[in-house]
Amino acid sequence: MRGTLASSLDSSGLGVRRAVGFVAPALVLIGVFLVFPALWTLYIGITNYQLTGPAAANPRVVGLDNVVEAVRDPLFTNSVWLTALFVLGSAVIGQNVLGFGLAWLLRAVRPWLRRTVEGLVLLSWILPGTVVAYLWFAVLSRDTGTLGLLLGSPETAWLVQYPMTSLIIFNVWRGTAFSMLLYTSALAAVPPSQLETARLVGASGWQTVRDVVFPHIRGHVLTNTLLISLWTANDFTPFLLTAGGPNHQSEVLPVLIYRQALESGQLGYASAMSILLLLGNLAIALVYLRLLRRRA
Repeated sequence: MRGTLASSLDSSGLGVRRAVGFVAPALVLIGVFLVFPALWTLYIGITNYQLTGPAAANPRVVGLDNVVEAVRDPLFTNSVWLTALFVLGSAVIGQNVLGFGLAWLLRAVRPWLRRTVEGLVLLSWILPGTVVAYLWFAVLSRDTGTLGLLLGSPETAWLVQYPMTSLIIFNVWRGTAFSMLLYTSALAAVPPSQLETARLVGASGWQTVRDVVFPHIRGHVLTNTLLISLWTANDFTPFLLTAGGPNHQSEVLPVLIYRQALESGQLGYASAMSILLLLGNLAIALVYLRLLRRRA
């Protein structure tokens, strides 16, 4: 009886020791690079730990004081609003709409044109963030910026006068490739017969997408939206363009956390903000998972 139970639990025949040996390296990596940093962040988030000074050597536990201070801090609430705006504008709307639009339009073009457009879009995604930020800084900078020269208004400082709009457009341009690839794969699963039927009955493009395409790719839309929302909420690249300025007008949460931790030296306070950002990410993930479960 015991032998039968053991064999049913070990269908691969490796044995417990061998199985543990196979997964041990992965567990070590997860523990060192994920679990330990997370627990360390939780710990210093409830202390007055600082980068330098007496609190760096002997931090004192302050409980939830850092969290309370963050919630009351105008800079934190401003960053939460800017982060929500950044995610909504550049990910939920921008990358989703542009990524689906490209995938929808490219499905009917010649293969060489589709591969060319996909390659150009992918190029913006695979380039290092520092390179892309430098290119966009050259486009949007004052006096010598490409955009200002093309529009005949070189005196316009786009990153100073319209910082969040510039960041949203920049992130849409940089991150649309993932949505395009995901939707290209999703559209391939839509039955061609249903698309042809919609065309024969005279359905418009929007009616076809709404009534035929979307019911088939709803799960892909939710998955894509979840992933790009989380990536955008934790994106540090805006710091390379505006450094949170001018006057905190583009200071999204990752930038604020960086400045509080390394510029102000308030590691405990910055860790408390990181915990709040993590809780926000978890809340977003739970909402999308609930929507996916409803679909199922």
